[in-house]
Amino acid sequence: MNTDKEILFERTYDAPLQAVWQAWTDPEMLKQWWGPEGVTVPECELDVRMGGKIHIVMEGGDQMGQAKGMRWPMEGEFTTVEEATKLSYTAKSWVEGQQEATEVDQTAELNLSDESGKTKMQLKVTITKVGPNAGSAPEGMQWGYNQQFTKLEGFLAK
Repeated sequence: MNTDKEILFERTYDAPLQAVWQAWTDPEMLKQWWGPEGVTVPECELDVRMGGKIHIVMEGGDQMGQAKGMRWPMEGEFTTVEEATKLSYTAKSWVEGQQEATEVDQTAELNLSDESGKTKMQLKVTITKVGPNAGSAPEGMQWGYNQQFTKLEGFLAK
């Protein structure tokens, strides 16, 4: 099913701009906060340049109940990279082993700005395609991103 659903997120972090940028662009840092509560990121590769690849795999942990052990790969490509202020990418995500039925295609645009030593983050995610068995993915993504950004806040506070 094709769709064009936009999800907008905005947060202000009590951290300098460069720290937030690094959390988004350093694979080892991103692994520590990406995804909702109860998931880990065993695989993360980021080639942060125009045309560079994104590969992130989330895996359900003990807290995920029936989803324990499930894996959700995401692969994409950076379309805009403006040092410390803007990242855009296209990506596909799915449930491992069920790609055709559960694929969600999206574009994302991240904007960061300095607000008196804090960092304002704005993210716009546009879902462009939802597989036949991924009908509730947009709602799940909204929930997951909100938890993820709370995890980012905790990561930045360390």
